[in-house]
Amino acid sequence: MRKKVANWGNYPVIESELYHFRTDKELENFLTLPSIIARGNGRCYGDSSLSSYMLSTLHFNKAISFDIEKGIFTCEAGMLLDDILQIIVPKGWFLPVSPGTKYITVGGAIASNIHGKNHHIDGTFCRHVIEIDVLTADGNIYTCSPQQHAELFQATCGGMGLTGIILRAKFKLKKIETSYIDHIQIKARDLYEILDLFEIYQHCTYTMAWIDCLKQGKQFGRSILMMGEPADKDKLKHHLHSSALSTHPTNHVSFPVNMPSFFLNPFTMKAFNNLFYWKNIRKQIHTIVHYDPFFYPLDKILHWNKGYGKKGFIQYQFVLPIESSQKGLIDILKRINQYGTGSFLAVLKLFGNDESFFSFPMKGYTLALDFPVKKGLFTFLDQLDRVVLDYGGRLYLTKDARMQPEIFWKSYPHAQAWHEIMRKYNTGYKFRSMQSDRLEITSPHNQEKYASSTYFGSHI
Repeated sequence: MRKKVANWGNYPVIESELYHFRTDKELENFLTLPSIIARGNGRCYGDSSLSSYMLSTLHFNKAISFDIEKGIFTCEAGMLLDDILQIIVPKGWFLPVSPGTKYITVGGAIASNIHGKNHHIDGTFCRHVIEIDVLTADGNIYTCSPQQHAELFQATCGGMGLTGIILRAKFKLKKIETSYIDHIQIKARDLYEILDLFEIYQHCTYTMAWIDCLKQGKQFGRSILMMGEPADKDKLKHHLHSSALSTHPTNHVSFPVNMPSFFLNPFTMKAFNNLFYWKNIRKQIHTIVHYDPFFYPLDKILHWNKGYGKKGFIQYQFVLPIESSQKGLIDILKRINQYGTGSFLAVLKLFGNDESFFSFPMKGYTLALDFPVKKGLFTFLDQLDRVVLDYGGRLYLTKDARMQPEIFWKSYPHAQAWHEIMRKYNTGYKFRSMQSDRLEITSPHNQEKYASSTYFGSHI
């Protein structure tokens, strides 16, 4: 039975057949479908887990083992980070890397090779993965790792589910004394100051900044830097109201309806940005907070994506190399000002060096912004794509819903080498998505089209 499906951005919306499985044996039956893509909890923003035939992993979600002494966790790919945290935190462990929501699956974390506030220190999620089981198009299940079937492992990490279906994963955890974060916030008057603060505090484990992408004049790019360190027990003496290793609450509020489109306008966005910036009365604020509001502030509101209206929204995330970041961010933020519709939630992070074979991060700054879908948006974003490319940057595939193929092939330096490995295990392009077809990754006609495509950016 076909049904309408969308991911978290509520754009695009497609009709698809969605199947579930609970065992490896059940899974074999679905390899007879013309094509398929695995889908976790649908928390990616674009179309990377959308297809005419989708295979949900949400019922394939059991914990398999937990070595409490060594901090090694093994589970099925459909297990949510939310459920893992409930198991590991009381035992003194935390996720090695976490995105801004705990409602994603482990399989999705690997397929996207997620990053977090600690990339400059701990890298991506897949750096901490010991091994994974992957079902490929030939019906075989490979246990792969950096040492065993290494090329399949490398191509699956960040491979957007195109090498096969991730079934199980074993990964290392991060030791903690408490489930609290020693949290410092510092207001920055403009873009130059926030970049200086990132450099000064790059030794901190967790860093990110909210940035006002609509402010002009002397306060152009004003921001709030948010830093955190895992709090030890001594830090909790005057703050502890519950167990030192308490997990997150399960109660939520919900966004009941889609907001009307007229609510999303430059006036309301500027008003929100003013309130957010001035809520911190002091230049610096030091608090002890639980991990839940620090890592997952939006998870408290179920279906917050409805706030962008029925047409949905695009989350646009790019990264620029460190040498062109300041100039590029100034250029891009000025263009967003001229466009006139910014983002309530603009997040700036500093990435460290990344050794991943096929991954979004590079040493430099990444900015993520939300844009409500409206007339003229895609033309504007196409222009931004070219600017990002000219500065030597690239877009995050997990957030992408509309990038043109040329931008992808020119901005990911290992795209051709990754494609060769992916095609070896994905015979006949059994695994494909709307995104992979749009970017001509799973097109039978693309194989030589971009073979000589090398692009280093003109650094305008």
